[in-house]
Order: sequence, then C-alpha cells, then structure tokens
Amino acid sequence: MAYNSDPRGPMFTSLQYCRRCGLPSTEPEARYDRLGICVSCRSSEQKMHMDWHERDRELRDILDSFRGRNPDYDCIVPISGGKDSAFQLYLLTHVYGMKPLACTFSHNWYSETGRKNLEWCLETFKVDHIMSTPSRDLVNRCARRSLEMIGDSCWHCHAGIGAFPLQAAVRFEVPLIIYGESAAEGSAMAEYENILEYDRDYFTNVSAKFFPEEFATDYLPLRDLAPFRLPSYEDLERVGVRGIHIGNYIFWDGERQMEFLRDKFGWREDTVDGTYKCYKSVECKMPGVHDYTKFLKRGYGRATDHVAQDVRAGLMTLEEGFELIREHDPKEPKILDYYLEVSGYTKDEFYEIMDRHREELGALSREEIDAARLDAERRRTV
Repeated sequence: MAYNSDPRGPMFTSLQYCRRCGLPSTEPEARYDRLGICVSCRSSEQKMHMDWHERDRELRDILDSFRGRNPDYDCIVPISGGKDSAFQLYLLTHVYGMKPLACTFSHNWYSETGRKNLEWCLETFKVDHIMSTPSRDLVNRCARRSLEMIGDSCWHCHAGIGAFPLQAAVRFEVPLIIYGESAAEGSAMAEYENILEYDRDYFTNVSAKFFPEEFATDYLPLRDLAPFRLPSYEDLERVGVRGIHIGNYIFWDGERQMEFLRDKFGWREDTVDGTYKCYKSVECKMPGVHDYTKFLKRGYGRATDHVAQDVRAGLMTLEEGFELIREHDPKEPKILDYYLEVSGYTKDEFYEIMDRHREELGALSREEIDAARLDAERRRTV
C-alpha cells in the first residue's frame, strides 16, 4: 500500500511533492527544479523581487489608453461577488478612477452568502451590472456531461466565465476586460516573469478544456449551449478586445485583500467545503464537489492549494499543513447528494466515472484513494 499513514507527511508515497510547499506532481503541468521546488514556489520568489512600481506604471498606461474609448464604460469587469472580483472593483473605482461595467456569469448555484456579497459589491462600488443566467435545466444537464468529459461538476461555470465577458465586450463595444488574480499566483501554467497572456481561448485552455462544439451531445444539443459560445475572432478584432489580469500588475495577496474588504466594507465569509479557509468560492454551493473530484483524480484538493499558499507565506509549517490536508481533502462533501440528484448519477456511477479519470492520469490507484478517505473518516470519529 502506497498510502502514507504518517499524519505529518504527504498522503501518497507514489507521488512527488514540492519540498517547500507540498504541491504534488499530479498538479497540471507540474514541474520541479533540481532542488525539488515547484514552479509556484519559484514564482512566489520572483514576486518578492519584482519592481511593482514599474508594473503599476504599466497598468496605468494600459488603463489610460482605454479610458474614454467607449462613451459609456472604460472597461468590463467580470465579477462573481467573491473576494477577488470585489477587490478588482475596489481598485478600479477607488484607486484608478475607471468607470467599469460589471458583468456576471451566474453558475445558478449561488449560496445565500454569495448572493448577498454580489448585491453588496454592486451597491458598495456603485457600478452598472449585467448578468447571464443559464436555465436550471441546462445547468443540470451540463453538470452531468461535465463529469464524463472533464471529471468535474463545473464545465458550465468554467466555460461561461470565459464566454460571457467576451460576449458583453463585443455587444457593448467595450474593448478592455479586466480579471483579477494572475495565473502565476498558484498554477504551474505561468510565472510572474513569464505570464500567461489572455486570449479568446484562455479559459478553455486553463479550465473548461472543451469548446461547446465538442461538449455537445444527444441530451445537450449545441443550440442549447449558446451561453457558452465564444465570439468569433473577427468580432473580437473588430472591437479591439484585450484582456488583462490586474494581479500581474499589483502585489497580490488574496487573504489580506479579503480581510481589507471584510473589515472596511463588510464583505462576508462563510464555511466552504473541502478547506479550512472561509472565503474562497464562498459564492457557490458546489465547490465541495469541484474540489473533491480533483482529489479523486489527482490525490489533492483545495486544502492542499491553501496549505501551499500558507506555507509559502510563512503562516504554517509544511508538517502542520499535511495534517490539515488529511482532514479536509479526502472528505466526501455533503453537497455531493445534491449534485447526484441534479445530474441523475448514482453514487456508484459517480465513483466509477472518477475511477476512469484517475486511471487516465495513471498516478494513483483506487486503493490509495480509498485508504486516504478511510483514514480521514477515522480521524473525524476518534
């Protein structure tokens, strides 16, 4: 058995882990240097030595070049009501003096706290707002197809947050779209010295993985997937659409930013399945399933992501983090029952599909995953 029972060590002896932050080799595009340090840790070192004053000047130049280009709005800001998008609006309205049009792709799985935070966000920062909400029936069918295609419940959200801001940019002819956190903040896909540039297919490549034309099936015809269709390259070129992540231009600290929004303006935290933090994806009811499927495929979930960030920030030791990971990552979320209800899968079918996704990765066995789940359950009952 490759499962490691040492509570202050990594869960699986069959995986390589970053020697500094504990991210495993099943992270997409994971890479380690000769010291066994991952890309995200090296990126965090780059972040400490960058000239952020120069980056701020670059950002101001970009904003000034788009300011007033549209008579009504200077930019489009995709928002969910979560901490990142709320901080984006704060910066743009209070620091940089922009007039944004806020746009929201609704996953139609809003939590009560999430709805209140979204309303708070719009009222606090006094912005106009548009929202696209796919029907509940469409979301349910997408949730079923999503598990089969990407081993995740949330294709419709990944695809929608990529498509709707682009649709809005073309429709309202507002060329600048401003996102928040840089991909370099916690992903092996980018570094602060080698940022991942935004283009039309950014969210498909990073998270959705399939275009609507590929995702369509007999019970989900392409016509029904209109909310997720990307504008043509020709339309985007005509409007001159450009997307940036503001986190590539300012020193990003998601937890400090959340505390600032919470303490100064009243943004709300809540319990989130799958982690010991109370702010990431607080706007959604489904992150527990999203992160649990990642654990079943790759052997790590959201608690691992948060531990890696906290270890890099010096807030805990890696050994302390491994104990938190064992407590949270393998835990089956209560919301899984709701997902099974709306998707039409049985629990056995759910685990069979996730077995296939894990087997495609070839990094872990079912026995290892089951041992981790059983150990987590034992720890909770002791």
